[in-house]
Amino acid sequence: MSTFTPRATRVADLFDPNAETPGRDRRGRLGPPKAPRPRPELGRAAAVIAAAGLVAVIVLGIATETSSELSLPGGGTTFIGSITGLAGTYLALIMVLVIARIPVLERIIGQDGMMKVHKWLSPWPLSLIFAHAVFITVGYAQAAHSGTWAEIGKLIDNYPDVLAATVALALMVAIGVASIRAIRERMRRETWWVLHLYMYLALALSFAHALALGPAFVGHPLTRIVWSLIWAATAGTVLVYRVGMPVLRSLRYRLEVVEVSEEAPGVASIVVSGHHLERLAFSGGQFFAWRFLTPGLWWQAHPYSLSALPRPPYLRLTVKAVGDHSAALAKLTPGTKVAVEGPYGAVTSHVKRRQKVAIVAGGIGVTATRCLLEDLGRDTNPVVILRASSPEQLVLRDEVAELVRRRKGTLYEMIGSRTDTPRMGRELRRLVPDLARRDLYVFGPPGLVEDVVEAGRVLGVPDGSLHREVFSW
Repeated sequence: MSTFTPRATRVADLFDPNAETPGRDRRGRLGPPKAPRPRPELGRAAAVIAAAGLVAVIVLGIATETSSELSLPGGGTTFIGSITGLAGTYLALIMVLVIARIPVLERIIGQDGMMKVHKWLSPWPLSLIFAHAVFITVGYAQAAHSGTWAEIGKLIDNYPDVLAATVALALMVAIGVASIRAIRERMRRETWWVLHLYMYLALALSFAHALALGPAFVGHPLTRIVWSLIWAATAGTVLVYRVGMPVLRSLRYRLEVVEVSEEAPGVASIVVSGHHLERLAFSGGQFFAWRFLTPGLWWQAHPYSLSALPRPPYLRLTVKAVGDHSAALAKLTPGTKVAVEGPYGAVTSHVKRRQKVAIVAGGIGVTATRCLLEDLGRDTNPVVILRASSPEQLVLRDEVAELVRRRKGTLYEMIGSRTDTPRMGRELRRLVPDLARRDLYVFGPPGLVEDVVEAGRVLGVPDGSLHREVFSW
C-alpha cells in the first residue's frame, strides 16, 4: 500500500520557496542559529597533536628497550616488531577517531575530507600491524633457535592472547580487502557497514594482547598507564559522539515521520516533525545521519542531506533509491520514530570567500544545492548547473529555479548520460566565463565531483574556493 501523500495536502508544501514561513528576517533567512563557522586552524592543531602523539609513542617504545635486550638473539627483530606494533595500533586509533563524527573535526574538513583522511591512513595501520606480527614471530623464533612456522604454533598454543591477536589481525585484513574500491562497489552497503563494525572488536582484542605480551608493556608500568589512557580516551570519545550525543539529541528533538511524498520515479521526500527545532544550529549544505526506528532499519544510520532549511517544527530530506535502505524510506508510515546524528558537513555558506558563486549538482546532490541556495545571500548571483540522466531526474528543479531567480542568478540543465554530454571543463568555461572570480561548489557522485574540481582548477579557481561533497555510499 502506498504511503505517498497527495500533493494538494502535503506538509512538504511549507518548503516551497514562495511559501510564507515564520521566523524569517528581511533577508529571507531563518531565525534558528546557524552551524558554527569552520576554524581551519583547529584542524592544523589536531594534525600536529596527532603527529606529536605518534612520535611520543615511538619514543616511549624505544625507551623501554635496553642494549642488553637488543644484543640477545632475535632482540633487534623483536624490537622492530614492537615499534611497528605500537605505531600501527596508534594509527588505527587515530583512524577510528577520524570517523567518530567529532563535531569540531566535521566542521573543519567535512564528511568528504574526513573520509579522505581515513582512506589515506587506512593502509598504514594494517601494514604496520602485519609487519609487527611477522617481526615478533621471527624474533621469537631466533631467540628459541626454532623455525618460524614452528614458532607460530608455539605462540598460539601457549599464549591465549596470541590467538586473540591473530583473530584481530584476520579481521583487519578482511576489512582492508573489503575497502578496496573494486570489491566495495560490488558489496551491499549494509554488508560493508557491518563488516567495518568488527574493527572495534579487532582493536579490543589487540589491546588485551598488547598489555599481556607486548615487549614494551611487560615490566613497564608507565607505558601500560599511558596506553590505557589512550585507549580509554578513544573508546570514550567514540561512545560519546557515536552513541551518547545521538541518543540525547534524539530524545530532545523527538522526531517522527509525518509525511512521505514522491518527487520523481525512485525519489521520495520525507518530512519529519519534532520539538525545539528552532534551537537547531544548521547551515545549508549540511546533512544528518538518519536512523528510522522500524524493524528493518533501526540498526543502521545513513547520511542524507536536508533538501531545505528547517521550517520548525518540520525538517525535510529527499532521498533517491540506490540501495536497500534508501529504497525502503519510500514505504515509511507517518508516526515512525526517527533518531539522528548531526548536523555534519563543512560545505556551507561559511566557507565562501567571494561574493558570487557557481554550483554544480549531479543527481541527488541537488538536495544539498537547494538547501545551500536558500542559505546564500541575495547578492550571490549564483550560476547553477543541474546534471541529470533524464528530465524526470531533475528533482526539486522548480524550487531550485525559484531560489536562483530570487538571487538574480542563472540556471542551466545538462541532461543525458556522461558519454553523451560535453566535458564539464568545456561547459564550465562556456557557461561561467567569470568562474575564476567565483567560489565553486559541487555536489554529486565521485566521477562528477572529480571532473568539476579538475576543471575548476584548470580554469583558475584556487583550492580555497573549491568546495565539494561526494554523494556515494
